[in-house]
Amino acid sequence: MFETLSDKLNGVFSKLGNKGRLTEKDVDEALREVRKALLEADVNFKVARDFVARIRARAVGEDVLTSLSPGQMVVKITNEELTKMLGSEVSKLTPAPRAPSVVLMVGLNGSGKTTTSAKLARLLKQGGQMPLLIACDLQRPAAIQQLETLGGQIDVEVYKRAGNETTVQVARDGIKRAVAKGAAWAIVDTAGRFQIDDELMKELEAVKAAVNPVETILVLDAMTGQEAVNAAKEFNTRIGVTGLVMSKLDGDARGGAALSIVSETGVPIKFMGIGERVEALEPFYPDRLASRILGMGDVLTFIEKAQQNIDQQKAMELEKKLRHNTFDLDDFLGQLQQIKKMGPLSQVLDMVPGFSAIKKKVPDEDLSEKQMKKVEAIICSMTAQERKKPEMIDGSRRRRIAQGSGTTPQDVNQLLNQFRQMQKMMKQMSSGKGMRNLTRMFQ
Repeated sequence: MFETLSDKLNGVFSKLGNKGRLTEKDVDEALREVRKALLEADVNFKVARDFVARIRARAVGEDVLTSLSPGQMVVKITNEELTKMLGSEVSKLTPAPRAPSVVLMVGLNGSGKTTTSAKLARLLKQGGQMPLLIACDLQRPAAIQQLETLGGQIDVEVYKRAGNETTVQVARDGIKRAVAKGAAWAIVDTAGRFQIDDELMKELEAVKAAVNPVETILVLDAMTGQEAVNAAKEFNTRIGVTGLVMSKLDGDARGGAALSIVSETGVPIKFMGIGERVEALEPFYPDRLASRILGMGDVLTFIEKAQQNIDQQKAMELEKKLRHNTFDLDDFLGQLQQIKKMGPLSQVLDMVPGFSAIKKKVPDEDLSEKQMKKVEAIICSMTAQERKKPEMIDGSRRRRIAQGSGTTPQDVNQLLNQFRQMQKMMKQMSSGKGMRNLTRMFQ
């Protein structure tokens, strides 16, 4: 979502970095471009103005302008101020003194509230805390069935009404079920509306009074821009919100709402949705997102994803193969499949420092899920012997593999060339401590 903003900010700071010495005029010109980029990204005018003013107040000091690398100092200041804009501290869910801890999920229709409820349940379960989902959206057709389907995917029980109970009664009975089940968390999925109205708010107020939640989480569609900010203000005024989830941050909208909302509402962002899949929900780290926006990558999230998705035993076996130079196309295919578990390729690579500058030079199709599927199809069309010894693949074999994978001989040839280059690079890494240190990083 922040790709356009990131590109513009990186362009501004690249110009500063090329100057050995900065003047106040240089800083002012750069900050005018920063302010313009923020406004184009739909950041609130006042928030953008105050943000730029804070950077200038710190950047025009003598210590910065006369330092050995003033451009880098301005980037550092911008990173710190951007982190503050996003909330500075990580805001986690606060458990109740006694289980179950109740989370009330609220939001407008289309924000992804029901899906986010299931995503949150999965995240809690992954952390060893058993949740129960309570289906209290009695207004939207098929909402209960949707939650049951999602609950089945993550193996989490969904409590639903047994007869003609009201929303408040379903919520109360759901909490009783959570107590009987010994659940650590009870996640209450409530009804939304296409726009905020008094009827919706009264229902939510009644449910909140009945279940006494420790957290009231508002799910907002990041693609709705400043409308999301207005909705957050209204929900917070009427029912009190303890945290936000910004959904659809993987979309192509400008993303200004995510940058403005903490400053304008005072409510912290606790999670961000980065895709449709049930695992596509991440805790919100202001400093990490600030680093991604400024093209600095996000190594900590990258390592965490690798720890969750990469098989450690396979990683050790890979290190051994690299050390003995026996890395083949079967191993290459296995690594591709491991990477796919970490999420969409473009999101994973954006966590690598410096990648935002490199990917501009790489054709989009080379970084797409489609390209990965093509590579998988080519390798799967090879015989076991060809995967072990790709050097045996001649012209006739290339044509057969291309026909079997629905590609062209040129595609097969390109993959083989890339694999040879990778083998060469891996051999160089394995000659020292590089691969060993990389493997230890994921343990």
